[in-house]
Formats: sequence, structure tokens, C-alpha cells
Amino acid sequence: MTQVARPPRSDPAGLAARVSLGRIFTPPSSEFLLIASTALLLTVFGIVMVISATSAQESGVMDTALKQSMFAAVGIPLMFLVSRLPIAFLKRMAWPALIAALLMQLLVFTPLGVEDGGNRNWIRLAGSTVQPSEFLKLALALWIAYVLLRKRALLGIWRHVFIPVIPVGLLVFATVMAGHDLGTAMVLVLVLLGCLFFAGVKLRLFILPVLLGIVGVIALAVVSPDRMRRITAVCSDMTNYENDCYQSIHAVWGMANGGIFGLGLGNSQEKYGWLPAASNDFIFAIVGEELGLIGCLVVLALFTFFAVGAFHVMRKTPDPFIRVAAGGITVWILGQALINIGVVIGVLPVMGVPLPFMSQGGTALLAVLLACGVLLAFARTIPQAEPGKVAR
Repeated sequence: MTQVARPPRSDPAGLAARVSLGRIFTPPSSEFLLIASTALLLTVFGIVMVISATSAQESGVMDTALKQSMFAAVGIPLMFLVSRLPIAFLKRMAWPALIAALLMQLLVFTPLGVEDGGNRNWIRLAGSTVQPSEFLKLALALWIAYVLLRKRALLGIWRHVFIPVIPVGLLVFATVMAGHDLGTAMVLVLVLLGCLFFAGVKLRLFILPVLLGIVGVIALAVVSPDRMRRITAVCSDMTNYENDCYQSIHAVWGMANGGIFGLGLGNSQEKYGWLPAASNDFIFAIVGEELGLIGCLVVLALFTFFAVGAFHVMRKTPDPFIRVAAGGITVWILGQALINIGVVIGVLPVMGVPLPFMSQGGTALLAVLLACGVLLAFARTIPQAEPGKVAR
């Protein structure tokens, strides 16, 4: 009697190990490479410009450079570490992240809080100042994406769109506005509107949030003489040179002095006590003065490539959570960059909004790099086109 040869048994453990190794060594998508490379280039570019902008200070130049480099050295590995997190974990962390960020923001009203320029939006920890509202931007985007994911079949009904998104959003804005930081509150509003837009909420439902936002900004401007004075200031009038237009006029002078090719790296004149916050909110003016129009176009091109990578992630993903969260994060980073550049070139009043990746400030840099890590985690989930097939 002949025996039939039985096929060898498959090893489930070995198969699982091969699948895991295959996932680890799968080449990253073009969107992953585009987002990661632009984030790294903007961060390095920012460190170089911060060192240049602070080189005119009599002391503390090396401390400033060391602090900014230290936050970059911590933030960049964290960015790639966050990029390895599963999407299910990010969904589970939506509520805890928002609660933790809100509790951190409330610490600014305790003895740990620090006030600067009329804004109370920092806390002092271990000898360094931390701005909790920067982490609120990322936490709010993840939370709104998670809530709208649970309600995706009901987004045509206004009450399911607004509750609990609008009440919780107003609570987040209130904690920031209690510290008189209108610029950060406006960026948070952009995050909320961006999430609603990319969730596919009908445009007619945007009317009420937009109207509420406009009325709120007008009311906050009217009740504050300082904000009203800055908004109504005409900075083309030299009679207002020594008052509200001082920074804006010197920023424009610096960029005009740079011309097309700039004065050369480190050769800015405005940083010698003429332009306040040269390394912070007006770092773009130093770029224009030292590197000229060419340098400004390079910065704008890097933000454009970053936007292209992020929008491709939103377009290709089948997961609504990824689409909404990536939309909120992208609107935050790009909207904040446009606001900052608008302030520098004199189109918008001074708001105290930093330029993402580039302005001096460890908390802002760390928060943006963490947000990029989330975008990279999203980019890893994009379905890859099969060989020989063209992706639609």
C-alpha cells in the first residue's frame, strides 16, 4: 500500500515573523519622504537663522542656540518615534491627550504661570518656560477627528456636528483667551474649521461657526484698546513710526534692504536692536534681509512641498479619522505660517504668532515636530500601488 506524501505544515509563527519584518523594511511612501524631508530642512534652516538673528546680542547667544538645538535634538527622534505608532493607539489617545493639554493650559493661571507682553500663556518648569497652548493644537485636531469619526453617518444633521465639538472647542478657546493670547486662539479656530471641512461637513453648516468666530474676534478686539490700536494702525504712515508700527516698518525695511540675493548670512542690520523679536515672530524678516527674495522663496517652497505631501495623505487614505486629523494639522501649520508671514510683510497686524519650525521657541518647535510625527504615521498607512498598476 503506497503512502501519499503529505505537504509540509506551514509555520504560523514563522509566517507572522516574515510579515512583521516585511512591514518594517517596506520602503516609505513618497508622501512620508516629502513630509519628513521638508520638516527636517525647515528645522535646520530655522536653527541657522535663530543663531544668526541672536548673534548681535551681547550675551546668551550660545545659550539660545543650544536650547533651540536641544529641542530639535529631542523633537526629531520623537517625530520618527510617533510615526511608528499605530493609528488605533492615536484614536485611543484622543480624549486623554485633550484632557492633559487642557490641564497643562490651566497651569498658566497658577503660581507657575508666566506673563510676558500682556499675555499669560506660559508656565515655568525646571528653569525653562513652556507654552501649553502649542500642544492644545495637536490634541484638538486628534480629538475632533475621533469624535467626528464616531458620528460620520450623522454629519448632515447640525446638532450632531456641533455637539460636542463646538462646546468643547469654545472651552479650549476660552482657556487660551483668558491669558489674552488672541493669535493662538485664532490658530485653534483654524484647526476646528479645518477638521470640519475635511470631515465633509456641508458648507451651509459652516455659516454659524464662521459667524461666531468673526463676532468673537471683533468683540475681543473692541474690548481691548491695545488690540484695536494695532488693528487700526496704518503702518504706511511714518507718523506712527515710534508707536504701533515700529516692528512692522523695520521688518519691511529689512526685507527691502535684502533685495533679491540678500546681504549675506549673518549680515543683517535690523537685528542690532532695531527689530524686536528678530529671532521669534519676525524671523522671516531676517531671512529676507540676509538671504533676500531667494531665501524667502526657498522657505515658501518648503512649506508648499510640505502641503503637497500632507494633502496627498488626505486624498489617498480610506480612513476618515486620518483625513480629518491630517486636515486639522495641515491647516494649523500652513495657516500659522501664512499669518506670521502676513504680519512680517505688513498685511496683518502684529499677533504674536511664530513661524512654524523656524521661530525661536522650544515648545512651538516640539509641538510642530510631534504633529509631523502624526502625519508620518498617517503616511505609513497609505495603500501602495501594486507593481505594474497605475494608482488612481
